[in-house]
Amino acid sequence: MPGNEDLRSPAATTARKPIVLGPGEGRLYPMGRISAVFKADEDESDSRYSISEWWLEPHTKGPGPHSHPDDDVFYVIEGTMSILVDKEWIDATPNSFVLIPGGVTHDFENRGDVRAGLLNLSIPGGLEPRMPDIAQWFNEHPPGNAGC
Repeated sequence: MPGNEDLRSPAATTARKPIVLGPGEGRLYPMGRISAVFKADEDESDSRYSISEWWLEPHTKGPGPHSHPDDDVFYVIEGTMSILVDKEWIDATPNSFVLIPGGVTHDFENRGDVRAGLLNLSIPGGLEPRMPDIAQWFNEHPPGNAGC
């Protein structure tokens, strides 16, 4: 389309390739009642973002309140995900969008009776290299039951 030329410098472009994944495809990290599926991180995103799905079985606590310098974007795919934003819990239903700036305490859990999932964008990326340790920790410390 005329006028839509790429205005970035040649040095800013990479030789990345498109990624097409079907439902459930990606790099799976099972953690008992929690699972994560990474769609793109590091090389796929030129280390600019990380995209993953997080799935929690019914009545399952999440990672626990935490903060980090990365922004987290959550988009609820299925079920209702209870999300802690600073000091307030919200119940995010399908198609809900939540942006949590870096440094803000947050958490998520599934307090409902059906499996819940969300799409997570972490900006900048680089979360996936920590996932083997995170998965091992969750397998050694299974998540508890979420409050109702």
